[in-house]
Amino acid sequence: MNASAGDFVTPGTSVAVDEGLTLGDGIISTNSGFLASLSGKLVEDNGTISVQIKGSTANMPKIGDIVIGQVNRLNAKTAEIRILHIENKDGGERTIPALKLFADIYVTDFVDRYIPSAGDAMRSRDIVRAKITQFEPMLKASTRENPELGVLHAICPPCGEILQKSDSLPDFNVSCPRCDYSGYRVLSNGFGHGYTIPEGANVESLNRPGERWSSEAEKMLGHDGVRPYLSPLADFRRGINHEVPAFVAKMRNNNRSGGNRSGGQRREMHKTTCTMCSSSTEVPFKPTPGKPIRCRDCMNKVNDGTATKEELSAERAVLKSARAKSAESSGVKLFVGSISWDANEDDLRKLFSTYGELTEVHIAKDRETGKSRGFAFIKFSSLKDGQKAVKELDGFEFHGRKISVQESNESRGGSNDRRSRRRK
Repeated sequence: MNASAGDFVTPGTSVAVDEGLTLGDGIISTNSGFLASLSGKLVEDNGTISVQIKGSTANMPKIGDIVIGQVNRLNAKTAEIRILHIENKDGGERTIPALKLFADIYVTDFVDRYIPSAGDAMRSRDIVRAKITQFEPMLKASTRENPELGVLHAICPPCGEILQKSDSLPDFNVSCPRCDYSGYRVLSNGFGHGYTIPEGANVESLNRPGERWSSEAEKMLGHDGVRPYLSPLADFRRGINHEVPAFVAKMRNNNRSGGNRSGGQRREMHKTTCTMCSSSTEVPFKPTPGKPIRCRDCMNKVNDGTATKEELSAERAVLKSARAKSAESSGVKLFVGSISWDANEDDLRKLFSTYGELTEVHIAKDRETGKSRGFAFIKFSSLKDGQKAVKELDGFEFHGRKISVQESNESRGGSNDRRSRRRK
């Protein structure tokens, strides 16, 4: 029985969603219908059905949110930050869901300046203020749009001392008060000040936006992915001249032979159609029939909550039709139990082929003796033909025994546990 507004639900509970309703927090759409993903009370408000939770809930960053994060990993063209806090949000310090805990900042979104490698302007463990610019399929952020965005706190790579702003050397805007380290960071106006930025702070100008790099700094930048793991400008511990690691040498060879700069093959893009507006788009994965595939504009509308009820209702109809077509074209696998010991695969094929085209007939056999184990699997190319066979042959007498015919768990993506097969 499906739960409705006013009922208490737990993750996995089936939910009745009337036509025209929008899915809110805690409700997801699956192949088998609408399910609850949170524990709480079902509520319906202004055309949206959601799960209402008592007490504190986990944070969910949204497009436009300003977040505080720590640089977790540096790649050739991205800095991955772990989100620690969402600013100007009630309970912004609360736990963030694991799937939305990390965000990527591309080098083109660092600052209005050419940055060849992520390691040229950020370092692991830097504390950064950034703005969320994309929610699905993964979080993306930017430090480019506002002078308050950028690195707030950084430590010296060689000695661990807190870095200070500096303008003594061109293109080197931070230095260590303990050792001779100097480097470049995409600085926020809040660098060295913390959460509250003093009025008139102008640290961001040290980023030199729009300017060319000096010849001295140019030679030290991580051009062409030569040091995608870390650029010389970001790490003086290895020295300017050092032995290139084997995995980096392999990346460079792949770059020359046409691979991408991270050392792998170019990601294949698949042409498809947006399930909401029907416009052509491309995605870096093979689309699954019946699953939402949205263009960037439609994705933003859904994330912002500006998608209309009519658009969402039309999309659900498209997805339902696609799932039905996919199920029919993929066929169905049947489990046949209580088979007589003297029946063989040809006998089964002759019986079941009268209902439609078969693509597989297999009797399970004992590995040691090679004898039949009394059950088999039969696959129809058509879902309707298979369902008709189940209806007509379940309980049918075959070679002196009444056979059991049901859809296999594997056919619906279930587990491999077999149904009870007691001899009749």
